[in-house]
Amino acid sequence: MEIIGVIVAAGKGVRMGGTLGKQFLPLGGRPILAHTLSGFNESELIDRIVIVLSAGDSEYFKTEILSKLALSKKIQVVTGGGHRQDSVYNGLRQIRAKDGIVLIHDGVRPFVRPEQIAATVEKARETGACILALPVADTLKRVAEDRRIQSTLERKSVWMAQTPQVFQFPVIWQAHQAARKAGYIGTDDAQLVERLGLPVAVVPGSRSNIKITTPEDLALAEAILMAS
Repeated sequence: MEIIGVIVAAGKGVRMGGTLGKQFLPLGGRPILAHTLSGFNESELIDRIVIVLSAGDSEYFKTEILSKLALSKKIQVVTGGGHRQDSVYNGLRQIRAKDGIVLIHDGVRPFVRPEQIAATVEKARETGACILALPVADTLKRVAEDRRIQSTLERKSVWMAQTPQVFQFPVIWQAHQAARKAGYIGTDDAQLVERLGLPVAVVPGSRSNIKITTPEDLALAEAILMAS
């Protein structure tokens, strides 16, 4: 059974400002995406990696990242789409092993660890679909458009989704195909599976597995890197 990592790095990083995509910003002297790739490359389970990039970013990626990393995995570069969901779909289209396991991961989550990959792969083999997630620590409020509180959510039943989100290939392929046919856009890949009524398990993640989307996130990532 082939195990493929699909790393989605086709975002433009508007919230970061500037012209360089957030996945290419420096973190500890290396691009964020280089850290993410290295984390996947360290996993003995991963057979190959599909990188999904924006049109025009391939040469920059190959010159500034790929040529400077000593990676043991086969790397395939794919052009993304208009939405993240389209980019994931483009990555899934490259997979030929229809009985394989697929890990879908944000390119700007640079601190994924091999043990997290192993835990999610094991759970996906068992259940068909799983995600890394964290239970929330704060009290959550449901707020109306006028910014008045409507209710307080039951905290113990609410988790924050992370990536990788890991699936048996037929499960995620069916979910993406159904979403495209219906014109449905989800906020993550697990949601596409959920809408089909299929189970998605949760594997506890870590607070260091942050997604870098703002300058504050990047500063936090630097602190995490220095402490590791």
